[in-house]
Amino acid sequence: MASEPQGGLTEYIQHHLHHYTVSLGDGDFMKIHVDSLVVSFVLGALFCLWFWLKARKATSGVPSKGQAFVEIIVEFVDTQVKDTFHGDRRTVTPLALSIFMWVVFLNTMDLLPLDAPGWGVKAVAGAEVAHHTFFRWVPTADINTTMGLALAVFFIVLAHGMKAKGVGGFGWELITAPFHADNVAVKIILMPFNLALNVIEYLSKPVSLAMRLFGNMYGGELVFMLIAGLFAGWISFLPGVLFNSVWAIFHILIILLQAFIFMMLTIVYIATAREHH
Repeated sequence: MASEPQGGLTEYIQHHLHHYTVSLGDGDFMKIHVDSLVVSFVLGALFCLWFWLKARKATSGVPSKGQAFVEIIVEFVDTQVKDTFHGDRRTVTPLALSIFMWVVFLNTMDLLPLDAPGWGVKAVAGAEVAHHTFFRWVPTADINTTMGLALAVFFIVLAHGMKAKGVGGFGWELITAPFHADNVAVKIILMPFNLALNVIEYLSKPVSLAMRLFGNMYGGELVFMLIAGLFAGWISFLPGVLFNSVWAIFHILIILLQAFIFMMLTIVYIATAREHH
């Protein structure tokens, strides 16, 4: 969060890779990344407030530009759900919309100036305090955030599977699919292999969701850090702005694409969980 590199590019990047943490006990496992939690909560609240205000002021006549924009987003998400999930969409579409918009909001933080928090602290408390203060405001560049989102999706997928097939039916499918056998003895022999394959399949879903989003956003954030560190002086200010602008324009595609992929995989996982083998 330093407003300018101190001690070279390596120290500058390492400084920006630190989170503002609060320790609840001994060890790294008990540390909470306050910056990721606060930014995620604020952006989630802003998304809810935005859509709530537009829904409250919605009219059946000619919509305003803001209402039309929100309607385009909702229709886009609902179309994706309808094409992928062939069941009752009343709960799936709001879930997909929330995931898409929230991840877009979280990813978009990567487009804000990297050193903006440091500038604020420096203006209030001085450069020394800013240099020793850490704040990363791209929550999806934090593996804890993406894994939390992925685990939430994982439990929602399990709930959909149990609702569609019943707890007993869901458990029976875990040990009898994908390999089937008419012979009882063979069926019993295949049960451990079916269970292992299904457990691996289910556990791989949150891991792939979390790592894909985290890897892309962490890599994008690191590129911004490299550009900011390499072009930090006044002489190289204009080249730095140019390189940052070019990367930011390209990064917009990554921001939207990663949110879309996260949403689509969530829909696919739910649709798959509700299908019977």
